[in-house]
Amino acid sequence: MATTPIDPVQDPRVTHETAVLNGHTYHYFLGVPKTGSFKATIVLVHGWPDLAFGWRYQIPVLIELGYRVVALDMMGYGGTDAPKVPPNDISLYGFKRAADDIAELAKLLQAPKIVLGGHDWGGAVVYRVALWKPSLVSHVFAISTPYMPPAKTYISLEDLVKGPVPQFAYQLNLASKEPEEGIKTREQLTGFLRVISGGKGPNGEMAFTAEKGVILENLEKIQKGPWMSDKELDFYVDQYSRNGLHGPFNWYRTREVNFKEELELENPTINCPVLFIATLRDNILKPEMSAGMGKVIPNLSRAEVNTHHFGQWEKPEEINTILKNWSEAVVFGGKSTL
Repeated sequence: MATTPIDPVQDPRVTHETAVLNGHTYHYFLGVPKTGSFKATIVLVHGWPDLAFGWRYQIPVLIELGYRVVALDMMGYGGTDAPKVPPNDISLYGFKRAADDIAELAKLLQAPKIVLGGHDWGGAVVYRVALWKPSLVSHVFAISTPYMPPAKTYISLEDLVKGPVPQFAYQLNLASKEPEEGIKTREQLTGFLRVISGGKGPNGEMAFTAEKGVILENLEKIQKGPWMSDKELDFYVDQYSRNGLHGPFNWYRTREVNFKEELELENPTINCPVLFIATLRDNILKPEMSAGMGKVIPNLSRAEVNTHHFGQWEKPEEINTILKNWSEAVVFGGKSTL
């Protein structure tokens, strides 16, 4: 399904909206079918280092399918508030707070049920919203992110990296102050964001790896990658320049607060229909990490794309076709799985 991505600043298919949710202002894109009527409301949740604009290829297709589309800038990103918080008071960036804020937005939009879509951290968020707010969520899809049920005992990030998930070593770097304080100039920030567009240095230099995280000395060497236009990259740089990187990096400092809050969750099962789209060349959120999802998601559909982490940019037509088929068969067609 080929589609023209939305323009980040002015596009007739969407409007820029804001809402105060539990005391903090969120920015979001809102798109409604031309008829003004819609079949369901879908809330799209981005990951790191991304924005609501990361759904630029999916928003038009979802509108055409009959959704009212809401794409949020999450806490700390873009046009949404980015509160400065100390490490011991990080809950504003936690999963429960995200679930509470999304539920509040649904209430403001008078949506008794919502469909949720997420990528990267956004995938983790939408699974948690389904756990915290099961009566609100009718369906969920996630790109790249497998479902990891709430843990019964706390495992530190350090122990996780030493044990079952060594490819999460980069998170130790992101959770530290090093990249947050080390990326100071617009040139460095541009290089940092070129990384997610598939960019490398002229001699193949990398500015981000799973083993090391952000490699500060290589940032200004990174050239533009194939998955963003110059205008799109400029928009990302402008948005990340608004409030700096404290907010986005805070998402990597929430492991303990998420664990403590999730002790309240008694049932790890997600009963609503879920679509998991694996990105086969993702070297961090590896597809095999999703092997056990069917044990705790009885209505699980699976699909895959042969892409790296940002499959929704690298092969948007394939992602959009998968979402179309799932929406027509499951969300609107009433089937429990594809």
